[in-house]
Order: sequence, then C-alpha cells, then structure tokens
Amino acid sequence: MVPIKCKCVSSHLRNITNDCAGLSDGASNGSDSKKLRVEEAPPSRVLHIRKLPNEASETEVIALGLPFGKVTNILTLKGKNQAFLEMGTEEAAITMVNYYTTVNPHIRNVPVFIQYSNHKELKTDAGNQRTQAVLQAVSAVQSGGSPSSDVQEALAAASSPVLRIIIDNMFYPVTLDVLQQIFSKFGTVMKIITFTKNNQFQALLQFSDPVNAQQAKLALDGQNIYNSCCTLRIDFSKLVNLNVKYNNDKSRDYTRPELPAGDGQPSLDSTVAAAFSKDSNSLLGALNPLSAAAAAAAAAGRVALAGQAGSSGVLLVSNLNEEVSNTPAHTHTHTRVYGDVQRVKILYNKKDSALIQMSDANQAQLAMSHVNGQKMYGKIIRVTLSKHQTVALPRDGLDDQGLTKDFANSPLHRFKKPGSKNFQNIFPPSATLHLSNVPQDVTEEDLRLLFSNAGGTVKAFKFFQDRKMALLQMSTVEEAIQALIDLHNYNMGGNQHLRVSFSKSTI
Repeated sequence: MVPIKCKCVSSHLRNITNDCAGLSDGASNGSDSKKLRVEEAPPSRVLHIRKLPNEASETEVIALGLPFGKVTNILTLKGKNQAFLEMGTEEAAITMVNYYTTVNPHIRNVPVFIQYSNHKELKTDAGNQRTQAVLQAVSAVQSGGSPSSDVQEALAAASSPVLRIIIDNMFYPVTLDVLQQIFSKFGTVMKIITFTKNNQFQALLQFSDPVNAQQAKLALDGQNIYNSCCTLRIDFSKLVNLNVKYNNDKSRDYTRPELPAGDGQPSLDSTVAAAFSKDSNSLLGALNPLSAAAAAAAAAGRVALAGQAGSSGVLLVSNLNEEVSNTPAHTHTHTRVYGDVQRVKILYNKKDSALIQMSDANQAQLAMSHVNGQKMYGKIIRVTLSKHQTVALPRDGLDDQGLTKDFANSPLHRFKKPGSKNFQNIFPPSATLHLSNVPQDVTEEDLRLLFSNAGGTVKAFKFFQDRKMALLQMSTVEEAIQALIDLHNYNMGGNQHLRVSFSKSTI
C-alpha cells in the first residue's frame, strides 16, 4: 500500500481518496442526514477519524489515541471535518479501535467515528509547523526525550512527578481510589493526598517518574470523570515528594501499606500549604487542554463508582479461559505482579471465574487497575472488587476438588518488605518483559528459545551490561502475559529461578 506523502493540504486531499471516497457525513457538525457508505479496511496503525466538530484541534484528536500508545503522526482535513491519526504500532491502533467500538468517542461533546485507514503509514513534510510542534511536544511527553528549545521551555514546569489536581463541577463525590485508578493508566501511582481548600476538592498525586506525570497531565487536563461533571484541572506541583503519614480515605502511600489509618485527614505542614497557594499554569498556554475521550479511555473498566470502592482486598476475576486457568496456582500468577496473593478460589459453579485475596485493599485496587481488560489466552478478562472481605478455606475433611488454595506462606511474595523497591517497578502489562536473576552461563539464544516455546514470538532482546538482567520483547501484550505466567520463577538450573516482570522500557 502506498503511504500518504505530500507537501500541503491540497496534495494530502488528493492522496487520501481511497479513505474518503464513498463517505457522506452530512453536515460538518456530525449530523446523520445522509447515509454512510463505508467499506471496512483491514487493521492498520493509521486510523481515519470522521465527523470532527469544526473547532476541533490537533491536540484533541491526539488525545483520542494517547491512552493506547505512542502517537507518531497526524493529518487534519479541516474542510472535511476528518483526520488521520498514526499510532506507533498496529497493536495500539487495534486496541484503540476495539475500545471505541464499545465506548463512543467524543470531542467537545460531539460523537466522532473511528475506523482503520486504507493507508499503512503517514508520511508528511514539516510544512505545517503548528502540527509538527504539537507532535513534538507529545513525543517529548511520551518518551521523555529531548524536545526542541521551544518545547523545552513549555515543558519546563514538568520536572516534578507530583501533580496538583482540582475537581471542578463536583456533582458526584470523587474518591481517592477513583483517582488512583484513572491516573495509574499512565504509570505507577506512589502516593495521593486529598483535601478541601476554598470549598474545592483537591489532590496531590505522585508518580514514580516525572515523565508519567507529564503524560497524565497532557491527556487528562480538562477531562470529565463522569458525564458533564467532575472536571479535572491539573497543574504540576512545586513539590517533588509527598510525605504521607496515614493510609485512609484521605491519603494513601501505596509503597507503605503498613502505615496506620490515623484519625482522618492528616494535617498539612506549612511547606505543603504554601505550595497549594500557588497555581502553576505555564503549560496551559503552550499546550491546549485535551478535551476529548482520553479520561474515559484511561479509566475504561477501571473506575469503581464513587462510594462503591469499599475496602475489600478480594478481587472477582471473570471470563477466564477454563481450559488453561483451571487451577488456583495458575490463576493467581498474573495478579501477583501487582501484590502478594494470599488465597485463590475458583468458583465451583462458574469455573471461568475466581476470587483472589490480596494482602490489602491497596494491592487489590492496583491489580484491578492494571489487569482488568487485558487479553489472556484469547479472552478479555474482567476484574472487579468483590463484596467478600476474605476467601474462606474449605472446612476440614471437605474435598473442594482443589479449587481453593492458600498462598500466605508462598516464597514468591514480592511486596512483603515495607518500602520494598518492587513497589517502584510496577508497570502496566506490556509486550516488553524485564528478566532478572539470569544465570551467567545462559545465552541470548537460550532465553529466546525458552520464551518462544511458551507460545509466542520473540521480536527483540537486549542484555544489561552485567548479563544478570535483560529485556525481551514479545510480539503482543497477550503473549507477554502468557510468558510471564508460564516462566516467572522458572528454574534455570542450580536452583536459580528466573524473575519476570513487565517493563516500562522498550527495546
């Protein structure tokens, strides 16, 4: 397929006739006065977006794709109220299209339509400086690289991993857990403090990495948590680290589950209070707020309704592949990446579902936010908080056919030690895996063969300098999940067990 290549908008229009032919979108504001005639194209990392409102900006279109992966190019056709969005990978584009088949994407409260383009790649010259500047800013936020001097100045305030969040038009209550679930789409949330100031609900939220804070602000600033209300206003905080004294409904340190609950909201010291009094709007003039569907995408299937988050540490996992996930030992593997699994019970009358008890409610929330909606062994699994507070073990003498297992004394718990560095290495499922505890005599070919035999294709591999650790990229996220389940704690010989986790890096 010939990629789009052009020097101006008119030549863009000539080159996209395959995508736009046969489309009759009616009025430019999205009315359905004429019937659409669309031939479905095969999957492509270039997506065709139609029925954009007249005032839609490039950043708003980019926001549609941002939660699903890297956005590498964009072409807007103002006269036709259409755009082409190029994702970094075909997998990201497929995930985006699949999501928006169940959730209608909106820009400025106008529904838009997304489909695969007939083109496999966008090749555009740098004639449109504004579009290139937006792409450069987004690329800098996504990769943490070195943007141009103009973009560096715009991102100068983005050196802190701490965001200051204000909720406007708060029609429904917003819980600390809802914030954690929304923002964890963009990286590991370490700490949150919520408070009320000037009759406004506000929060400080700390990521493990400033790049994650940049990405979250770019995607979520100006979004509504719920329809037409609870609008997020996000700035960068002057603080670089939050001091959380209590784990309760007002504050949470996800790296220190042993903290006491206290007597309510912790008092804020004068340094923090001074930081609250100063607004930081330096980015708002440089990067337009992304008023699109990114917040909905970030929270897809992950946001518990306010008041329902509860304090249960038990998860209900459903839509499992019964032929594979038919034992507690196999079922719990994908969740123990995000916390210490205590007990697992496969439901007797519904063996595609299981109850998984984590060490505490924080770990349950973390596991739910990362695992829910992932594809595993050909099925999209669903994870919600259970109404149960614990998973009961079978009574003495009762044979439950091995459906329940206690893992409390398992040697594989990653998070037993308070403040463990493992809390800082929690990342969403990705196609790239981090391998550690690799024996010195094991070669790249050995590891490639091992992971290929797990049922996938190894696309890339990279040893760290000491060769005790490595990055290994599978062809899909699903294959990486399967490989992690099968090969974490794999005995490499001499009682040396391989450690496998998801990586934030790519090869």
